Amino acid sequence: MHLSAVLNALLVSVLAAVLWKHVRLREHAASLEEELALGSRAPEPAPAMRIDYAKALRILTEGGSHMVCTGRTHTDRLCRFKWLCYSREAEEFIFFHGNASVMLPSLGSRRFQPALLDLSTVEDHNTQYFNFVELPAAALRFMPKPVFVPDVALIANRFNPDNLMHVFHDDLLPLFYTLRQFPGLAREARLFFMEGWGEGAHFDLYKLLSPKQPLLRAQLKALGRLLCFSFAFVGLSKITTWYQYGFVQPQGPKANILVSGNEIRQFARFLTEKLNVSHAGSPLGEEYLLVFSRTQDRLILNEAELLLALAREFQMKTLTVSLEDHAFADVVRLVSNASMLVSMHGAQLVSALFLPRGAAVVELFLFRIYQDTKVDIPSLIQTIRRVVKGRPGPRKQKWTVSLYPGKVREARCQASVQGASEARLSVSWQIPWNLKYLKVREVKYEVWVQEQGENTYVPYVLALQNHTFTENIKPFTTYLVWVRCIFNKTLQGPFADVLVCNT
Repeated sequence: MHLSAVLNALLVSVLAAVLWKHVRLREHAASLEEELALGSRAPEPAPAMRIDYAKALRILTEGGSHMVCTGRTHTDRLCRFKWLCYSREAEEFIFFHGNASVMLPSLGSRRFQPALLDLSTVEDHNTQYFNFVELPAAALRFMPKPVFVPDVALIANRFNPDNLMHVFHDDLLPLFYTLRQFPGLAREARLFFMEGWGEGAHFDLYKLLSPKQPLLRAQLKALGRLLCFSFAFVGLSKITTWYQYGFVQPQGPKANILVSGNEIRQFARFLTEKLNVSHAGSPLGEEYLLVFSRTQDRLILNEAELLLALAREFQMKTLTVSLEDHAFADVVRLVSNASMLVSMHGAQLVSALFLPRGAAVVELFLFRIYQDTKVDIPSLIQTIRRVVKGRPGPRKQKWTVSLYPGKVREARCQASVQGASEARLSVSWQIPWNLKYLKVREVKYEVWVQEQGENTYVPYVLALQNHTFTENIKPFTTYLVWVRCIFNKTLQGPFADVLVCNT
């Protein structure tokens, strides 16, 4: 009897241990979501995705990691990973090679020249590079037990989260459009910031981009020694940036700006909605000029006189606003309804992206970085009046997105020879098919004529859809002819297929 009781107790203990291990594995993914919420001050919606720990571990140990990237160089590359891991102790990412691993592009040692990609939008900065170390998946047997992240991750660096201009230009705008570059990412992704900064002064703005709490590198230490992402996008699109900071060449606008005011306005509209800021009209019920007031450096020493002079000159109420004394939502509310924004040079001027279309911006430049300045008010008013002729303020504007013509259609040529030294070349075409749906002030056609074998061509700009060329046209010669449509003198469409014309 005593032996039977001992055996029963032993069996119960073994079963309990097995069940306990099974339950712990099943609960792993559920508990991770609570761990990922460390530092969150607001409750989040329940996670839509759960990780089957045993299955995830099997996929990783057998199949390994997976990477597919877009972009030709490290400065324009974005990568999508499956089962990318991060070692807390080494503070490095790990790519595990298994029997299903893919690594595209397959760069070999070129991955270190200088890096796989830039983690921030500041191009080719050696503190912003991303790379990983490689291990065989079999090495997982000797490493800490991995913790699997159930969220889709967007992994990036913030460049300077304490400076509002850098926050918008380098981080928020690129994050906004990177999240929309891949289907569903804006709804599902959690942002992981790996640069090592603290939250910074404007962390609440980053929270507006995703329904999930962003995480910092320091917070990953609480999650486990080896963190593995089931899905991760790494890097940021630089397509919305317009300024370079002079690390390689003198600072200034980028040479090839690829973003327009339309995309910036779409982003600004998103943020104003998230901040619950209304565009219904002036919060004061009347038009006003807005002056940014600084409280620590770059002060306008005669600010009161400047306010009075602006109010008197433009016959409008003049207000002040500052980042130190106003919540950012209040700053946006005031800026988004202002007729003119006046500010000393500084990061706060990035808020001009919330101005209504047609409003004026006046930027005051000081002689030294931290100089306090007494503004020469008569000179300033005179300078503003050179640009702002009437009453400043938003104007009702028609939709002004530039729409380009398509290819001309049914282009053809016909040649005729008159004697031994004269020839004619007649070229005709039909209008681009999208022209009939557009209201265009002026339509012209550009025709290039090139003698085959020559390096130069003769361009013509024509108003009609046909033309007969006689000048410099030779008998018994082959000519190449290109035709394209131009709207309003500047909107050039694509050339139609080349015509080969024999006289």
